[in-house]
Amino acid sequence: MTETEIPTRTLAPAARGAAATTPVRTPAAGTPTAGTPAGGALSGPGLFTLLLGAALPLIDFFIVNVALPTMDRDLNAGPAILELIVAGYGVAYAVLLVLGGRLGDSFGRRRLFLAGMAAFGLTSLACGLAPDAWSLVVARVAQGAAAALMLPQVLATIHASTSGPRRARALSMYGATAGLSMVAGQILGGVLVAADIAGTGWRAVFLVNVPVALIGLALALRTVPETRSNRPSPVDVPGTVLLAVSLITLMVPLTEGRAAGWPLWTWLLLGAFPFAATAFYVIERRADRAGLVPLLPPSLFALRGLRRGLPMVVPFSIGFGGFMFVIAVALQQGLRYGPVAAGLALAPMAAAFFVASLMGPRLVGRYGSRVVTAGGLFQAVGLGLLMLAVARDWPDLSLAGLLPGVALAGFGQGLQLPVLIRIVLAEVPSERAGVGSGVMVTTQQSSLALGVATLGTLFLALAPSTGMGDALVITLVAQLAAVALTVLLSLRLPRVVA
Repeated sequence: MTETEIPTRTLAPAARGAAATTPVRTPAAGTPTAGTPAGGALSGPGLFTLLLGAALPLIDFFIVNVALPTMDRDLNAGPAILELIVAGYGVAYAVLLVLGGRLGDSFGRRRLFLAGMAAFGLTSLACGLAPDAWSLVVARVAQGAAAALMLPQVLATIHASTSGPRRARALSMYGATAGLSMVAGQILGGVLVAADIAGTGWRAVFLVNVPVALIGLALALRTVPETRSNRPSPVDVPGTVLLAVSLITLMVPLTEGRAAGWPLWTWLLLGAFPFAATAFYVIERRADRAGLVPLLPPSLFALRGLRRGLPMVVPFSIGFGGFMFVIAVALQQGLRYGPVAAGLALAPMAAAFFVASLMGPRLVGRYGSRVVTAGGLFQAVGLGLLMLAVARDWPDLSLAGLLPGVALAGFGQGLQLPVLIRIVLAEVPSERAGVGSGVMVTTQQSSLALGVATLGTLFLALAPSTGMGDALVITLVAQLAAVALTVLLSLRLPRVVA
């Protein structure tokens, strides 16, 4: 049996304290995870099931974008509540992701995956049957919490039950699934709303999750191996509370501020954010140095791939999340596209992303992390073409006019995201798979929600005075600045991708 040792010198005292005499080992492919009786190598059907579980929460973050106008008409919701329907899910999801990863480490990742899948199905049913707007907001918050239980187990299980080339392929497939799910969510949402199956209208975007969740549960019981940490740690209550406060004080006012008219409470929350974030970092660093295992161990950032790759996830996801929200609003309210046309306008992006994600592993083997840099440049050119098309043809912009820009941007994104995920998680010890995946997914999800809050707010604030066409161009310029930052940060990535 071959094993890969993770040198303990790369970790801070908290990490070394747990492994002072024995190096942390990552089992080779096919080796059962120590301490997990049901553990074992991840099979093809098992990986498919995990990727299904990864797709559902990401699809549901974006699937409502094209359904919002219909929800507004049916529920008489208004802008503030509509944004809560989006933000409630995103905030609950982001706040609880790291905790979900920690619980999987302690109680078994397969067990938490099953619980999260079942809860996601039930909360989706509650969303689909919501009698009024506020009931839908509450159900969406619960749905986000269920997603936070399920999603961290996907990356953690892949990390703990694969190694070497099999892990690289699985992580590449996860990255491709994540990107495609974000685009496919809006395409699927448009189709379901327009189809109006049995008169369900927008409710179908939630009800469709119920049979999918039942299928996922049946598959997971048979195909997903059980894994857990050999040294599970208790829940870091102070860290969990402070992380929740930090994310809420940042994301809620940014999301709700414009629609609510920026009342005093939004400014008070924003003012509290730096203090909450600082307190969280101080508490976590103190626990790490004391030999405890905090919710988000600062010692993980001693790992070069995570330290250099994770900052890239932030601008990438801010741009991605903001673009998907803004383009849905611009196409439906500005160009008067129906939900199907608004969704299908992004089909070239999804197709190009898929092609790029298939090409990625071979290109990475030859060019290393420079593939990420090239992807950023492709994305920048695509956004430039899209800006030119909007500036030239608005308000008569056709699907054909959108195609070159969105396709090239999607191709660039497909070269970036799967490789970034591999780089961030490559050096994380299997013992900390849940924590590492929680950090990765929390950063991604928080940034997606932040993109909706910032770029979405910018677009909606500019549209009444400048017109939607000019507002879209300005918003795309802001996203282009985020892409430029990702290109610069990509030059610091480890050249060789594990």
